[in-house]
Amino acid sequence: MKFPNEWTQKEFLENKKKLEAEGVKVLLIDTILSPIENADTLIYNPFELKEEPQGSVFVFYCDTGKATLNRLEEYKKKFPKHHCISLHGGRGYWRKNMTVSDEQT
Repeated sequence: MKFPNEWTQKEFLENKKKLEAEGVKVLLIDTILSPIENADTLIYNPFELKEEPQGSVFVFYCDTGKATLNRLEEYKKKFPKHHCISLHGGRGYWRKNMTVSDEQT
């Protein structure tokens, strides 16, 4: 799979389900110390993230998605064995009740 620089929430949810079924870990990374309600997030900690399995996908978010998109090249350099993506719209666009069904994937 080729990874773009950004995923929408829907793309994140669909790709997370698909990739994890294939054994690829997909993590939603909180860069602003503000967890998203009803989402499993990890606080940005480079030391711990480097310990994640090679090929894992890190989806970084901030309030609007602009800061994480601007820092994406920095993240890619810091985590060369992982795939780094920014969450489009960030925390502000997250819909806590959005889900994906098996029929959509």
